[in-house]
Amino acid sequence: MFRDRKEAGAMLAEQLQPFAGRNVVVLGLPRGGMPVAFEVASALRAPLDVFVVRKLGVPWQEELAMGAIASGGVRVLNESVVTRLGIPPATINEVTEREKQELERREVAYRDGRTPPEIRGKIVILVDDGLATGSTMRAAVAAVRQLGPARVVVAVPVGARDACAEFQALADEVVCLEEPEPFFAVGTWYDNFAQTTDDEVRELLARAAEK
Repeated sequence: MFRDRKEAGAMLAEQLQPFAGRNVVVLGLPRGGMPVAFEVASALRAPLDVFVVRKLGVPWQEELAMGAIASGGVRVLNESVVTRLGIPPATINEVTEREKQELERREVAYRDGRTPPEIRGKIVILVDDGLATGSTMRAAVAAVRQLGPARVVVAVPVGARDACAEFQALADEVVCLEEPEPFFAVGTWYDNFAQTTDDEVRELLARAAEK
């Protein structure tokens, strides 16, 4: 159990110390991943940026992800959910278009005119506050791969055992501090799991840019 995302980020940073001083960029998944990523980037003295990913929720059960989209026009579908629920392509496209608009809005709002850091040839550490189904992180990994990084590292304080295991094949390295079973939900493992706001994301990015 972590006290909050700040503590989780500090603990995660300890495990990522071997990357300190290397050619690293830390990318946080908004919004909850950003406070964790800020602690990691600060400890590693690495650039921090936001990597916007939007979950594609099943229309009649929003918490259930049928996929996700990420910066760069990448869409990843959870085929098992789509097939099991018989979700038609038109519905998927409708949800995708709605989330795409929100993704673009957030990219503009978060960066405040700052250009994203160069990723090609660098070690990219993708950080979130936890892994449940993994659909959001899958989209992030797929999108980052298109930008030509040297390595992709997935780093989270807590994750479902199956999800963490899956990323062993998708990323070059995976750091999951805790893999509790049964997992339930990411928020179960935090004392304080208050929603991170857009303003907090902007503040963290501004603070990181000043360092």
